[in-house]
Amino acid sequence: MISSLRGRAAHIDTDSLVLEVGGVGLTVAVTPHVASATNVGDDVHLHTNLIVREDALSLFGFESREELLVFVQLLSVTGVGPKSALGVLAALSVTQIAEAVGSDDDAPFRRVSGIGPKTAKLIVVQLAGKIAAPSPSTAGRRDVAPDVATQVMQALVGLGWNERAAAEAVAAAAEQASPAERAAVPSLLRLTLATLGPARKEHAGG
Repeated sequence: MISSLRGRAAHIDTDSLVLEVGGVGLTVAVTPHVASATNVGDDVHLHTNLIVREDALSLFGFESREELLVFVQLLSVTGVGPKSALGVLAALSVTQIAEAVGSDDDAPFRRVSGIGPKTAKLIVVQLAGKIAAPSPSTAGRRDVAPDVATQVMQALVGLGWNERAAAEAVAAAAEQASPAERAAVPSLLRLTLATLGPARKEHAGG
């Protein structure tokens, strides 16, 4: 099993990346968010799942281990294949998925392209009790005070980023920040913007 990859982004499509790893170019299916936030030449680290079929070997990559685990859980649902599972994670955050399952609400899944009403209901029923909803304000943010994280997210949303992208960027920045940087809004905001990098122009102005 290929559990993770780190390599240089050699090519980017709307829903996949080609990563050069040890001189080999590997195509990895990703969400549009990951693709749009990556530039050719970037060093990319992804948590991956390898799907083996008679006629193909397919790699699916995710920014966080939580997304990977939810992807695997979605694959256990009757009628959900890899593309549909990736589509769910492209449309909904891990927190949104957990909250929908926890509240027995299949509506968010019915709005995902490729997921019909029957499959949406099966997702909620078959994943009940298997996905724990993270804390709404601090999920994925290592030791970041809720008020600091909230202010940084509000600043990013004010700059034109959507809430999901902002939350993911704050989480990524917090993983690299020192305790002092995680405690101060200006410091964490600067780190988060650095994490977003050149892709900021693609998301801003919406």
